[in-house]
Amino acid sequence: MMPASKVRGVALITAMLITALAGTVAAGLSWDNALDVRRTMVMLFRDQAIQVAVGSEGWVSSILVDDQANSTSDHLGEIWATEIPALPIDSEAVQGEIYGKIEDLQGRFNINNLLDGNGKIDQPSLEQFERLLTILGLELRLAGITADWLDADQSESIPDGAEDPFYTGLIPAYRTANQRIANITELAALDGMDRASFEILLPHVTALPERTPINVNTATPAVLRSLGPNIDESDAEGLVSQREAGGFVDYAAVFAPLVDQNLQQWISETSSYFQLKAVVQIDTVRISLFTVLHRDAGRPAVTPISRSLGTI
Repeated sequence: MMPASKVRGVALITAMLITALAGTVAAGLSWDNALDVRRTMVMLFRDQAIQVAVGSEGWVSSILVDDQANSTSDHLGEIWATEIPALPIDSEAVQGEIYGKIEDLQGRFNINNLLDGNGKIDQPSLEQFERLLTILGLELRLAGITADWLDADQSESIPDGAEDPFYTGLIPAYRTANQRIANITELAALDGMDRASFEILLPHVTALPERTPINVNTATPAVLRSLGPNIDESDAEGLVSQREAGGFVDYAAVFAPLVDQNLQQWISETSSYFQLKAVVQIDTVRISLFTVLHRDAGRPAVTPISRSLGTI
């Protein structure tokens, strides 16, 4: 038989091992519980942030409706064009802030303008896009490649172009759209469109569901220059300076001698498509909501036509 002192020693060690094991299990359970609680709170905060962001669409819509009722043109001096300052979200359920901005999408070149009403490539718009690429220092071949991405046929543009035979040979393989694109990010799939080129082009282009005129009151300087082959950088600076007071007084008279004759019907001083970027911060959770809004020219109504979280 073992001496009593040894029995007590074994019992003590066993008790210590059991206590250590129980402590480890308890600590693990406590950590897992803390993670579960945090995960749940983050998901709850995210859902709440999304609801707040979507709710801001109603507020912005009312601003655009009021603007339509009180103004005959859209320009960068109006209320909708100012950035939304950080506004507190303070309620029993949630606390945080929301901020953002509204942009006129018709101040950009609509990529879908490359297709005419019959789904064929519109040559004046293609030439305008070529001028825009040149102004931005991008490869001119991207114009033909974009045209091939949109048109319904499988005939590659000469000398630049790419259709399904090229894209299906890539890994992973994919096909051209062969129709108007729904989101401008589709341009990232074009042959030759690297990240740097896309980021340079992005502020000056959009993808809207129909052919749209360019609002010269809100167009970027690069887009203004693309309207005609003889509009240089100093001309664009003069045009931007001229519209600062509240848009052009008579935009048609100003641009008649400057704009390509075939594009004159595609300039305007009003807009129907806007993009809301709403950023909501709740606790450590931040979400960005991009919403494309369509304002009906015939009646006081604004309709969200697309939403995306975290990306345009």
